[in-house]
Amino acid sequence: MAGEIRTYEVVYILRPDLDEAQRREKMAKVETLIAQEGGQVQKTEEWGQRILAYEIEHFREGYYVLVTFTLPADRVESFQERLGMDDAFLRYQVVRVDGKT
Repeated sequence: MAGEIRTYEVVYILRPDLDEAQRREKMAKVETLIAQEGGQVQKTEEWGQRILAYEIEHFREGYYVLVTFTLPADRVESFQERLGMDDAFLRYQVVRVDGKT
């Protein structure tokens, strides 16, 4: 179903040259985008600064964050497009969490 509510995870990497306030602002932006698309954040985990496997935009490190959230299935693409418009996000990946244990 197009509007079915599903659980997703997004892992994103922020530029390492952002200060603490800018990083918090970008993390809040992700939560705001999810809410604007009709979703709800369940959990946010900061993994911190890590070395990248390869250089991205001349950066060798990035700040990793994992967010678990619910969102209507037909709004995921819109969420990803809006997230991709911000240069502070070096990379991101949204995956559906399978509810089976």
